[in-house]
Amino acid sequence: MSDQPDHDMMAKANHDEFARQAFVTSLKRHISSIITPGNKVEMEKRAIPAFEKRNKRGPRNRQELRKAMERSPHHQLWGSLMRTAQELMWESVEDTVDRQLDQLIRMARGGKKPLGSLRLDPGLEIPRYLNGIDIHCMPGGYDTEVAPDDVRAGAIYDRGAFLYHLGQRGMDDNGRLLLAFVMGEHPGLEPRRILDMGCTVGHATTAFCDFFPDAEVHGIDLGAPLLRYAHARAEAMGRVIHFSQANAEATGFDDDSFDLVVSSNLMHETSGRALPRIFAECWRILRSGGVMAHMEVPVRYKDMALYDQVMRGWQALYNAEPFWDAACSTDLIALARKAGLKRARDGYLKRTMDPTGEPRKLLHTPNQGNDYRYLLTAVKYREGRGGGDEPSRSDHTGNHRRHRRVDAPRDGAADRAHRALGRDPRRP
Repeated sequence: MSDQPDHDMMAKANHDEFARQAFVTSLKRHISSIITPGNKVEMEKRAIPAFEKRNKRGPRNRQELRKAMERSPHHQLWGSLMRTAQELMWESVEDTVDRQLDQLIRMARGGKKPLGSLRLDPGLEIPRYLNGIDIHCMPGGYDTEVAPDDVRAGAIYDRGAFLYHLGQRGMDDNGRLLLAFVMGEHPGLEPRRILDMGCTVGHATTAFCDFFPDAEVHGIDLGAPLLRYAHARAEAMGRVIHFSQANAEATGFDDDSFDLVVSSNLMHETSGRALPRIFAECWRILRSGGVMAHMEVPVRYKDMALYDQVMRGWQALYNAEPFWDAACSTDLIALARKAGLKRARDGYLKRTMDPTGEPRKLLHTPNQGNDYRYLLTAVKYREGRGGGDEPSRSDHTGNHRRHRRVDAPRDGAADRAHRALGRDPRRP
């Protein structure tokens, strides 16, 4: 397990806690590499032949195939291990956080003049799609508070997300990938104000803060414990970010007030009814010429084989991700266009540690795996500007324009990015 990027707000595991967390990570790797492939063998050799014998035809959709596969002892074992590993992961982090919670709360209260800001709204109505379930089995979800000025949810999420991605710096990489996508699709973009919707503890937010040091960067979320931790984390890392407790469906920001609105893994943690309102809100708060960019899990059901749909869809039924299927089935390009956004396009990109590297073409083949993410972007134009829509992924013929290198010398953006990564911009 690699080292997680450290900061003063991070709950530090002792020897036994770290050993337990390392065991959970190893267990998850074992399930993924050794147990998971057996599901396809079971499907081909047993589940589908048995279904065909009973019904005189093959499965027509993922629901039928899922029911057939759930008769298999191997699939049952796999599902049980997946859920057990998820619960063990959170429990191993809870021990570390709870042992230090009082200290973390004191640190979050701070004493020095803050670099950024934190604005909480005790009267904000938390939608049931957030407080009605412990999303991805995280105990207490995102908004439960156990003490005054609580930061527990944020501290648990920070470490737990790292373990969920098998100790591969997954959540921090999300910000770099989203940034690489934005700059590849919109070269020369120089946003003055940036908003990260559903920022949780600011993993992705910090990448935009680093790349655009002159921009005013904001992050919103519904959970107060997340935001207290996010603010304290950003302060400990020396980042100037303004966090607010707000709903992405109605942020409370003025019309035409942002140049760039982004999110990372927000769509599958909100309800299907909320999605159109979030896209409409993006249009409302974007300035003319402003960019919307969302990153999601690499799952688009309409492009995937039934087996892959079943395996990915397990999250919705057994990992407390009730809105997973809706997010993976919804035509997000159509939602963007309906909201009034133009030039909507989408595809897949592989994770990157270097958002300033050679731009890569968006891939349009489904189910790229966990090293990839699905990305969507669109632009707001006032009537009479921006021309017509560009084709969506389903309209692509396989050709894709090459973008200028993101780090080409043009306006200083690349120099700032290299410095944010600790490099001399004059060196290749």
